[in-house]
Amino acid sequence: MQLNRLGHAALLIETPYVRVLCDPGSYSSDWHHLTDLDAVAVTHQHQDHVDVDGLMALMEINPTARLMAEAAVAEMLTQRGLGPEVAMVGETFQVGPARIEVHGGTHAVIHPSIRPVGNVGYLFQEGDGARVFHPGDSYDHVPEQVDLLALPITAPWAKMADTAAFLAAVSPREAIPIHDAILSDAGRALYKRLVSQVVGDTIPLHPVAPTDTFSV
Repeated sequence: MQLNRLGHAALLIETPYVRVLCDPGSYSSDWHHLTDLDAVAVTHQHQDHVDVDGLMALMEINPTARLMAEAAVAEMLTQRGLGPEVAMVGETFQVGPARIEVHGGTHAVIHPSIRPVGNVGYLFQEGDGARVFHPGDSYDHVPEQVDLLALPITAPWAKMADTAAFLAAVSPREAIPIHDAILSDAGRALYKRLVSQVVGDTIPLHPVAPTDTFSV
């Protein structure tokens, strides 16, 4: 399985049989002209995770791709004329030989005065291969047996201690950083160093840049 970072929280997950795009948002790049997609998955309604206009154009050039989204996002996309499937917590989507499990439920708290929106995480697996988890914007849900965690490393709702605690709680075999568009290169290196210092060498947090690929 190969993970292609397309900036910020967007991931293209590829196997020999399936291509799945997760969170094509406005802070991301290089996903607008993707073709041969089997599915697109959206974790929640914030614009850095779903660029609605861009997504509509993307679905036009991928007419057979399944579109799955958190309930509020699905409603919004339906109003725009798309036909998404609602990603309900506990559900599993079968996309070819791959399974996409839906986890989570609620976005992390940004501030007590801001009502949290819905948020789902997606756990991808093909056959008996690696289990890859994209949590969206939440550290609340800890799925079992994760091989690779796409770890949000900075956000208005996150602090470094919680980032490290989430990584330790999930305890994946390895992790890559996501959700880092607001960081400079120096800031990205700082967060990686601090989080790795807390969890130690048992869970490698690979220094994958915003447009790099990573094999698992």
